[in-house]
This record gives sequence, C-alpha cells and structure tokens, in this order.
Amino acid sequence: MWIAARKPSIFNSRVYVFPNRPLSRADVPQRHGIHGLSERAPGDRGERVTPLQVDPEVIVEGVNLLWVLVVTFLIFFMHAGFAMLEAGQVRSKNVANQLTKNLLTWSVGVTMFFLVGAGVSSLVGGVTGGAGYSLAESFGVLTTENTADWVGWLFGAVFAMTAATIVSGAVAGRMKLRAYVSYTVLLAAVIYPVVTGLTWAGGLLDQLGFADFAGGMIVHGMGGIAGLTAAYVVGPRLGRYNEDGSVNVIPGHSLTFAVLGTLVLAFGWYGFNVGTAASVFAVENGELTLGAFSYVGRVALTTTLGMAAGAVGAGALSLYKTGKVDTLYVANGLLAGLVGVTSNTDAIVWPGALVIGLLAGAQLPIVFEFVEKRLKIDDVCAVFPVHGSAGVLGAVLLPVFAVDGFTVSALVSQVIGVAVIAIWTVAATAVVFGVIKALGEIRVDRSHEIEGLDASEHGVDTYPEFGSPDTAVTDGGHADGTDIVRADGGEANDGGIKMVTAFVRPDRLSDVKTGLAEIGAPSLTVTNVSGRGSQPAKTGRSTAPSTPAEPWTGN
Repeated sequence: MWIAARKPSIFNSRVYVFPNRPLSRADVPQRHGIHGLSERAPGDRGERVTPLQVDPEVIVEGVNLLWVLVVTFLIFFMHAGFAMLEAGQVRSKNVANQLTKNLLTWSVGVTMFFLVGAGVSSLVGGVTGGAGYSLAESFGVLTTENTADWVGWLFGAVFAMTAATIVSGAVAGRMKLRAYVSYTVLLAAVIYPVVTGLTWAGGLLDQLGFADFAGGMIVHGMGGIAGLTAAYVVGPRLGRYNEDGSVNVIPGHSLTFAVLGTLVLAFGWYGFNVGTAASVFAVENGELTLGAFSYVGRVALTTTLGMAAGAVGAGALSLYKTGKVDTLYVANGLLAGLVGVTSNTDAIVWPGALVIGLLAGAQLPIVFEFVEKRLKIDDVCAVFPVHGSAGVLGAVLLPVFAVDGFTVSALVSQVIGVAVIAIWTVAATAVVFGVIKALGEIRVDRSHEIEGLDASEHGVDTYPEFGSPDTAVTDGGHADGTDIVRADGGEANDGGIKMVTAFVRPDRLSDVKTGLAEIGAPSLTVTNVSGRGSQPAKTGRSTAPSTPAEPWTGN
C-alpha cells in the first residue's frame, strides 16, 4: 500500500507498517467477487444452479477502499479552507497571489509526490529502519496496476500536500511566486518524504517507538516549523517593524473569509483524523469483524473535544490579556486544538483531549506574540503557533494521557522524534530558502510589494470595484477621471491653507468642530483608528459639514 504510514490497514484490523513497496497480488488476495452462480456454461438449463456465494474478503476490501477514497476527498477539501483562511488574513492587494499559491501547491506538489516523493519515503524507511530497500519496489507506484496501491498513494498524497500548503501562509505578501513553487517542489519530493520515511514508513523513529496517529507532528508540526524558518529567511513585510523594533499591525482584509476557512478546515479535519482509521471491516478466522472502526469512536470524540477546547483556550487567554475576545484568536485556537490532538487522538483518554486542546489554544496568543515581538519574524497567518508549537505540544503530551498509562520510555521516544523532525525541517528549509535568497530570487521588488502581488505577479485586481488609489490635485489644474480628489477647491494655489490634517483626542473633537465652523471650513473628515493585540486595526470614516450641531458618531 503506497501510504508509507503506520496506520490501520485497509484490508485487516491489525495496525502494521505498510510495506516499503506497493502491495503485490501475493499480499492482497485477488478475488472475483460473487461466484458460484452456475456450475456450467450460461444458457445451459440442464444443470442445477448453486446458491449465490459471496466472498467476505472481497466485500471487506471494497468497503474499506470506498471509505479511504471518501475521507481522501474530504481531506482534499481542506485546501478550500486553507485558501479562505489565508486569503482572509492577507491584504486585499495580495489575495489572488495567495489563492494562486494554494492552487499551485496542490498541482505541482502532488505531481512531485507521485513521481518522486512516495518513492523517497519508502527508501528512507527501508534504509533507516533496517528492512532493506529496492529502487524498483520503492518506486513501484509508477508501474503498478493495482487499484489498492493507487488508492493508498492518493491517501498519503493529501497528507503531504497539507504539510506543503501550511508554508504559504507564513511568507504571504512579499515572496516571488516562482521561489515559493521551487520550495514546494523540493518539499514534496524530498523534505516531507524524509520525515514520513523516518516514521510512518517504518524508519528509524518508528523503530524507536515514536508515535503519531494522523500527523500532528509529522504533517502539521513539520509544516509550521518550515513556515517559521521560511518567514525568517525571507524577512518581514515592508512596514511591519519600525526602526526602533516596535511592531505595526497589518490587518488582513476579511475576518469573514478567515472564519469561513477555519470552519471548512475543521470539517475536513474529521477526514484527516477519523479517516486515518482506514479499515471499516476485517476478516478474522473467517468471520467479519470491525477493523480500525473498533476505536473510531474514540478518535471522533477526542477530535471534537480538542477542537472545542482549543477555541475556548485561545479566547480565554485573549480575554485575560486584553479584556476582549479576539475573533481571530478564537478561530486559530480552534485549529490549534485540532493540531494538538491529531498525533494522539486514537490513544488518549477523553479528559486528555480537553487538556491538550486547552493548552494548544492558550499557547497560541503567547507564542504568536513571542514570534512577532521577540524573534521579529513576520509569520503572517500565524502558522507556527497554530501548526508548529501545537503539533509539538500534542506529540510530547501523548504519553501523559495515554489510555495504556504513562511511561518514561514513551515520553523519551516522543521527545527524540520531535527533535529529529524539527532539526531536519529547519535545516532543509533554511538551505533551500538560503540558496534562493543568495540568487536574489526570493522577494519581489519593493515597488511590487507596495503595489501588491496581485498586480505585479498575476496582472489581476481581486477587487476591481475598489478602484485605483485616489490622487490629490492642489495646483488648480484640470482634474480628469473619477479617481481624482480635489484638495484645492479648483482654484490656483495662492499660498492659502486648503486642507489641514491633525490628530485630535475624541474628547476635544467638539471644540475643533466649533472652531472650524467659526472660520467657515466647508467640511470635516474624521477617521477613528483603534486596535488591540493581533486584531487588525479598524478604521471608521465620517465626512460631513463641520457644523457644531452635528454629533460625531465615529463611523
């Protein structure tokens, strides 16, 4: 089976390491389905027809393959969630670029994983796990005609592409598209397959006892760490930090999109976790039994509790720190809670899911501020606190809440596994991005970044109805077009004051309006700006005649 994963077999109920090669016809019994309909040629009515006979193993194989395909398609739909979540957290001038990166992550990445990545995973697993290897067998998915092999490969591919797409959110708004695609190629072909080879394909970490049920560390932790490393090498967006090191909030353009993306991801996550219980039925001693579905209820329950607790944990800490419940923190906290239980959802008690989810959500604001203010890394979509640190937390806490009880050896195995995955990911990502940066191909030009990547990289305007930036005319000349703002009354510049910009405290605004009315100022535009924590600043505008009687509403 080309999943390269320690996951329940599609064909039986025992948990085992899929071979480092496609399953052969000797591995999977080949059946003809329903047989015994007649003992002689069709159309000959002279012989007795035997009763209908059904091979139970064929039914089991068909049901299990169907289940794996359904959850695979569900996991694929998570890319819609990633697209909306990331698009909502970037500026309107970069939305098309972010959506394009998500599309290319899947298109380019899944092709490379088919041609190279799956084979590399099997090779690494065989070499480091001591099982031996064969190039022909490792890359056998390219030549097999076995349906089960292809289904298994696709199931592994959607996990690989989840790890790849996480990185795009960290480097949003300033990276060249071709540089990002180049990294995606290498991640799908080498970087991620090495991680799965060491673990799910029976490699070194698997031999040491490292456990990760559905990829909390292998997929999400790896992706979050890669994103943090990439953001560090690329550098922050223009205007993110002042010369004194203080932070400027750069708001995303749509909180609505971000929340929609969060809920789509949560929906797909049931396929991610519950779907990893990959066998519905099994045949044991000639009897039909539940396969991995014998524990699927635990997986569904702990996934749900972890998700809910993550949102509560992030919201509670936001309330404690700022006195307000930050919507974006709640959304990302929900995802962090899911990441936290993804490693262990099959093997922990349900109170453990609540604790891990709460901790994963609560660490989100703390880690985000640490990355932003201490490390000075511009992680646009908070991929490290959502995926990286939450994935590490969940993997390390697995032995603490294990159904079978805590053991020191299990904790040591988890810590070693997390450390190896993190070191490899940081090193490989830093090398790739470092080379691209040395070639001068990593960032867009300053003017392009200011203009927006939608225009400079794609030649499109995601929101054309917004119009072009306003242009002020102050020389009394003729102004053509609808994008011209008159700031001179249409008169020649005679040295007189035409417009005044001032910062005014809200409690003194009425005095300012009275004074402007006394000198005959024709109008007044008021902008109210406020912000807190990571919540994007919001701006309200009011343009009206500057009469003392008109109350200011702030919007």
